[in-house]
Amino acid sequence: MVEKTESGLPRPVAIAWGTYVQPQNGPRRGLSHQRIVEQAIAIADAEGIGAVTMARVAKELGFTTMSLYRYVLNKDELLLLMIGSESLLPVRDESDADSGWRDELSAWADLLRGMYRDHLWMLDVPRGPTSVLTPASMYIADWGMHALRELELSAGEQISVILALSSYVASFAELERDLAGQEDLELGADAVAELGGVATADRLPYLAPLLLSGGYVGGEPGPSGANDVGVDDDYRLGLDLLLDGLEVRWRRRGRSTD
Repeated sequence: MVEKTESGLPRPVAIAWGTYVQPQNGPRRGLSHQRIVEQAIAIADAEGIGAVTMARVAKELGFTTMSLYRYVLNKDELLLLMIGSESLLPVRDESDADSGWRDELSAWADLLRGMYRDHLWMLDVPRGPTSVLTPASMYIADWGMHALRELELSAGEQISVILALSSYVASFAELERDLAGQEDLELGADAVAELGGVATADRLPYLAPLLLSGGYVGGEPGPSGANDVGVDDDYRLGLDLLLDGLEVRWRRRGRSTD
């Protein structure tokens, strides 16, 4: 359970926004919430979230573990402060600000994708009602709402669109991370024939021909590289489909109000 302040605000949210008043029983100087969070993020960026412990962060900062507990209650609170830190936010290209909702929203999704690529450990931290109140999450949501402003959606609909798109971006970032840790698979003719003997056209009438042609997985790309599409192209196609759907819905709404 997340501890709350006297006002009822979750404690990590108050800390992240700078409204939490730190009791005067901590180390007199050299330690702060910001330094703790920055060090934890540096460890996670270099070694993954599993390397982040209260003891490790304290050691890197030159303090005792008990000193950290005067600022951060536990690792769960530290993780919330990490994913909510404004230091994670990517730099926005202001030239996209008036390029139309579709280009703006696409650029917003790319910003989010870049943030995950730079901080892959974020994919391992559970989200929830507390994390969405932290600075990083709220700034990202605000940028997305700015991109959606001309579609005349309700605030609730805008948040739903942001949730759908951000979930899509996160899933692709996770896929990229998983693929990066695996070797390329190449299936020779004998292997394809063996698999094709059980994955037959009778069982898989649409997929089996693609498998046998080497276009599903493990095949060699043709002269044009047609089979070597890559995750970037898959990501872009999926994002375009989501934006196409949003555009159709918006235009349909416009016609219904004429």
